[in-house]
Amino acid sequence: MLKLTIVGSRYFGAQVFEALRKEAAVQIAAVVAPAADDRLALAAKAAGAPVHVLANPKIVPGEAIAEGTDLIVAAHTHARVSDEALARSRLRGVGYHPSLLPRHRGIAAVEWTVLEGDPIAGGSVYHLAEGWDAGAVALQDWCFVGKGEGARELWERALAPMGLRLLTEVVRHARDHGALPAQAQDPKYATRAPMLRKAAVLAEGEAPATTSLVVLVIGPDRPGIVRQIAERAQRFGANWAASRMASIAGEFAGVVHFEVPRDSAAALAEALGGLESAGLRVVVSASDAASALPPGWRAYHLQLVGEDRVGIVSQFTSLLAERGVSIDSLDTAIHDGGSGNEQRRRATFRVAAHVRVPKNVDIESLKRDLDALAQKMMIDIALDDRAG
Repeated sequence: MLKLTIVGSRYFGAQVFEALRKEAAVQIAAVVAPAADDRLALAAKAAGAPVHVLANPKIVPGEAIAEGTDLIVAAHTHARVSDEALARSRLRGVGYHPSLLPRHRGIAAVEWTVLEGDPIAGGSVYHLAEGWDAGAVALQDWCFVGKGEGARELWERALAPMGLRLLTEVVRHARDHGALPAQAQDPKYATRAPMLRKAAVLAEGEAPATTSLVVLVIGPDRPGIVRQIAERAQRFGANWAASRMASIAGEFAGVVHFEVPRDSAAALAEALGGLESAGLRVVVSASDAASALPPGWRAYHLQLVGEDRVGIVSQFTSLLAERGVSIDSLDTAIHDGGSGNEQRRRATFRVAAHVRVPKNVDIESLKRDLDALAQKMMIDIALDDRAG
């Protein structure tokens, strides 16, 4: 008889509990959950299994593990299983991570799989050990990421069922062989998947001494156009911040955003205008983000990243407007999408903005508002000082 202690929560934890308690020669010795009303805890109580509710939701202590436990199974737990807890289990513990470890180690593996545009996802049952999801892999499988599939859809369609199956297979192996397979992770392929819904970071600073130049270039396509633009930008110390370029029906069309030292902005604009002598049409628009702040204002840089969806810009700009925050400059970009409507669902949407905050606005309150919006929309927002 293989005795298990299941540590987990929510729907996935309850599903794992129901599956493993039906396995022959497997006994659920105890269940560890973060709250008495958690779905896993309720399922265990209904089945008559002992339940330990964590006093500290961040760590599983040794006393939470039932006496005689052969294996700890972690199923959707954000609590760290302590060394004392692992020591009370003959085979220590395994957990399920919804990625092809060592890729996307961290709490938001499914979200980062989608944000990075991975065509293939997967799941790993790994040994609980020190480190961030760094234990040896016991069993692993993969699946394709569907076109236009978001994180929730990917989890529900493929990764949650995969996790249930993999954990069941590992438990059967432990029961039948008295041991667990283990394949060390190769750290050179490791990537991190930190939580996206983090708090805004706030610090006051000065406005940067730069000017934004947005340059539109159109004309007959030929080799060397981009080189000519880049050489002029480098000559005047400009940073190539973003660009969109294409050759369409024999015509070159490009838009470039430069951040250039304020004292060099006019000279760069004139140099770029000189490209018209080569048969190109050039339009330069300048935005002086470096002008001195009026009295009563503070300067900040706002960054946002998340899975593209309708309404991101509308919601965060509305929040800023309600608090009296002024936007000096705003740059947006979409990366790694598919095509058509699918692109909007899968792509990563990025925003960078220079903003001015009235000094009478409470910064901590603004921070909480931004954090609440980030959690609601599953995006990452940071508001930092604008250093010169």
